[in-house]
Amino acid sequence: MERRTPTVAIPPEQRPFNEYQQLRSSYFFRWATVEPRVYLGTILAVWSVAWIVSGPVAAWSFPPGRMPWQFLVGGAGGAGIILGLVLLRLYLGWSYVHTRLLSASVHYEETGWYDGSFWTKPAEDLAKDRLVVEYQVAPVMRRLRRTLAALALFYAVEALLCWLM
Repeated sequence: MERRTPTVAIPPEQRPFNEYQQLRSSYFFRWATVEPRVYLGTILAVWSVAWIVSGPVAAWSFPPGRMPWQFLVGGAGGAGIILGLVLLRLYLGWSYVHTRLLSASVHYEETGWYDGSFWTKPAEDLAKDRLVVEYQVAPVMRRLRRTLAALALFYAVEALLCWLM
């Protein structure tokens, strides 16, 4: 597709700053922006609720009465997979908005998926969007990357425990 400044204005809901505001105000994605204590509490809550699915699967594989450690490690790992999927969804949503805010021109759809075009941001919008990225979106992205790295470390410990058992 060729890049051109359209004669029709970009729809307001597809402007990167408006997408950021919608993301920030949505119940699910707002979770990544709360204070650290609430953020960690929500991570633990999601992991605990994920035990509803992973616990029975782990119990079927490793009967808790005969193999308690394997049951705990298996259930924790299964719950971690569900938590990882939730965190990955958070990261992908924030990453999408991050990319669109940083770009000098963005793709948008005029009436449907088949007739998209590119919009080149005015200098003022670009400067505003980049400030939003620097002070609002980048800290959220760092937090999510650190959380995903901690989850990867959790999986490394899980793998080591499985290997030792």
